[in-house]
Amino acid sequence: MISYISGTLASLNPAFAIIEANGIGYGLFISLQTYTLIQNHQSTKLFTESVYIRDDNPKHYGFATEEERDLFRKLISVSGVGGASAILMLSSLSAAEIAGAINTANVSMLKSIKGIGDKTAQRIVVDLKGKLGKHEGGISQILITSYNKNKEEALMALTTLGFPKIAAEKAIEKAIKQQGVSTENVELLIKQALKNFS
Repeated sequence: MISYISGTLASLNPAFAIIEANGIGYGLFISLQTYTLIQNHQSTKLFTESVYIRDDNPKHYGFATEEERDLFRKLISVSGVGGASAILMLSSLSAAEIAGAINTANVSMLKSIKGIGDKTAQRIVVDLKGKLGKHEGGISQILITSYNKNKEEALMALTTLGFPKIAAEKAIEKAIKQQGVSTENVELLIKQALKNFS
């Protein structure tokens, strides 16, 4: 079992990373949270987890922190939640938001994630409520700080341009969640959000 891979970041997009280590390129599916943390690095270390759909067809996932991997493992322990669904959850919400939604039985927040239906959301709450520990620390705190700051800057820019605050917030959320725009780049976030006004 491989616990982590450390090496040169050979290729990266918001959903997938290739790390070259000792002449081998390891392809790993990643969340938007991990992408945000490693995108400006030439080399990185990702904690790994393999999910077997069939014995001969594993999918390999990478995480910037052990905390995120731990949450991923807990999510895929729930019946009906596979690796793809869990990674989408981690890309749509922060670790703290997921833990908060589960611990407060906020089924509607979980259902807002693409591919998570009512029954699955309820099952996640029933299976994991009270079992997540303190996911407010580690990766979630790092992300929330930059995430909120850059979101606020983008929101301020859009409202300054004359867009209603509620509409601007929705456009920004759509850019982040549906189109995978990183909150690290405020300019790009604003540009993509502008495209989301109907």
